[in-house]
Amino acid sequence: MYTVKEVAQKMDISPHTLRFYENQGLFPHVIRNEYNIRQFSTEDLDWVRIVQALRTTGMRLSEVKRYVDLCEVGNSTMEERSKLITNQRENAELELAKMKKKIRILKEKECYYEDLFLKEGLDYRNPKLKG
Repeated sequence: MYTVKEVAQKMDISPHTLRFYENQGLFPHVIRNEYNIRQFSTEDLDWVRIVQALRTTGMRLSEVKRYVDLCEVGNSTMEERSKLITNQRENAELELAKMKKKIRILKEKECYYEDLFLKEGLDYRNPKLKG
């Protein structure tokens, strides 16, 4: 069993976020010991992984809760769960493509400045230098 602090360190997530997610019912099997301290099992870490992946790829909390609830229902919800995961992956891939484009633009700008430094040139793209 793992404490919130241990899970936070292991999963690179803040203790506050873990507690919040648990309070929202996103980790349905977390138990509390006699001192009311949350105890995460190895299986609970799987829940943390998927919840964290869904949230960091932009899924709304209510949608994550829906996914968790569907998992708890069982096999009869597999198709709906699969669609949720596929849609989220597709959305994440679109966002990744957008981010890669932005990174490419930044790299081009870096090269532009590196060339200027090497040539000790003026930045003619700077609006202040234009007549």
